[in-house]
Amino acid sequence: MQADTLFSGSVVRDTVITAEGALPRTAADTVNVSLAEATGEAVSTVQGFVDTFFASLPRVAVGIVVLLFFWLVAKGVRSAIHRITPGPIDSPIGMVLGRVATAFLLVLGVLVGLVVVFPTFTVTGLVGALGVGGVVIGFAFQDTFQNLLAGVLLLLRQPFRIGDEIVSGDYTGTVEAIETRATYIRTYDGRRVIIPNSQIYSDPVQVITAYGMVRSQYDIGIGYGDNVDTAKQIALDTVAGIEGILSDPAPDVLTWDLAGSSLNLRLRWWTDPSRASVVKTRDLVLQNIAAKMAQGGIDLPFPTQVVLFHDQTEETDGDRTRQREGWPAGDNPPRPARLADAERRGESA
Repeated sequence: MQADTLFSGSVVRDTVITAEGALPRTAADTVNVSLAEATGEAVSTVQGFVDTFFASLPRVAVGIVVLLFFWLVAKGVRSAIHRITPGPIDSPIGMVLGRVATAFLLVLGVLVGLVVVFPTFTVTGLVGALGVGGVVIGFAFQDTFQNLLAGVLLLLRQPFRIGDEIVSGDYTGTVEAIETRATYIRTYDGRRVIIPNSQIYSDPVQVITAYGMVRSQYDIGIGYGDNVDTAKQIALDTVAGIEGILSDPAPDVLTWDLAGSSLNLRLRWWTDPSRASVVKTRDLVLQNIAAKMAQGGIDLPFPTQVVLFHDQTEETDGDRTRQREGWPAGDNPPRPARLADAERRGESA
């Protein structure tokens, strides 16, 4: 290393190191310097996070306390809703309203806690950040929100309750549960059907057990030669002695149809609306009607069909003025076409 020393008298004024005498910096030295700088920045960042965390611990503690307070309030509100809603304490409407109130209070508690922990946090900023995302989420979960709203309305209005027997679309069964998203019914053949609440709310639904009784009916065909009043009395006497048939409203029998091979009577009776009662009573009615009609001499004819070819019949087939089928009755019924044709041709019969 070469150095030039400048003197002013006996005092050293400056020392200059020439560039030719400086040690050259290697690539390893450059890497070591960069690594040391990066490590220092990382340590400084971590140190900043640690300092910020410890500085915000009091606010975090207050935020947790606020959230616990809202949780306790939500729990109390839920219990109060269960007590004041009609029906048992675990009624579906009480459960749904309690859940909605709990969710609302917990969300409010989270927002208040965030404001306490992060003073710069604002609900307006959150809403602005979620604006576009909220629209997308709304379209994506449109059916879910629709079913949720329909479920709340069903529980509030209660057109049917758990245990009722209903008909919805192609499904008939007993209501097992009414939830915020769907209604569960158990069909008569032991299957569970889950129907979305939006469909239940918008489509027609038959509530079989709504009024405590339901009417059943059956058509009974008797012969045209049987006495209608006698057949009606036999039918009424038969159903009057069957267990499960209500006396008020009383059973009745109507002359309902003049069918091709029978005169049809419609027998109607009222029973308990449950499916088991309806099926059991119908079995007893049909079994007893068949036996009593036979004992009373009332014919229950099979469907029959009579085909008469007018141009093939002869006068020797019988007295057509006394027949009930075929040629119309009267004093002067038409003569067979074959015999009339023969007479026109001058032939003998």
